[in-house]
Amino acid sequence: MLGDLFSGWHIWIILLIIVLLFGATRLPALARSIGQSTRIFKKEIRESQEEDEAAEAAKSAKTEAEIKSESAAADKPADKI
Repeated sequence: MLGDLFSGWHIWIILLIIVLLFGATRLPALARSIGQSTRIFKKEIRESQEEDEAAEAAKSAKTEAEIKSESAAADKPADKI
């Protein structure tokens, strides 16, 4: 049913409608704007992943430090009263 939706002449009709709606002069600006938005979106995703990795590394380092301090405290003999 939808397989024939995007045959050759359907795509041409859709492109013609887009050109009529937006005008040929505005299409390059529209494409440029979409490209910039895509780049910003990818940059934000990359930065978010880097922040998550840094937070995970800090959490891991903190956990390791707590384990070392607990084992050092366990090695000391308890004070007798």
